[in-house]
Amino acid sequence: MKGRNPTAEQKLWHDLLARVVGCAACRFGHNVFNDHCSIHHVDGRTKPHAHWYVLPLCAGHHQEGTGPVGFPGVAVHPFKVRFEERYGPQADLLARCARLVAEEGHDVPAGFLAWLDGPEVMA
Repeated sequence: MKGRNPTAEQKLWHDLLARVVGCAACRFGHNVFNDHCSIHHVDGRTKPHAHWYVLPLCAGHHQEGTGPVGFPGVAVHPFKVRFEERYGPQADLLARCARLVAEEGHDVPAGFLAWLDGPEVMA
């Protein structure tokens, strides 16, 4: 099933995450800022909240085989369990990203904050 298109507000959130946080795995797992990232949908693309619950990830942390040769990281696709063992649960990474955005003086959108108030079980 094809996913929903993100709203303008969700696109702004994606851009803000990439600009402020950079790759969440590089930032929190390797203490490196890398803003060459794409958006990883933590809970699929078809649910109403799907475009809020996203992580900015560089190519190497997003999909196996897309990072540089000798890349030391673990990609979430297809190694979700290994990725979470190394970098922490994706829900925790989401919260850390939002906290960093807020600490840098930016507003965290209400659509994302609704998840923090009562997160659904994420696949």
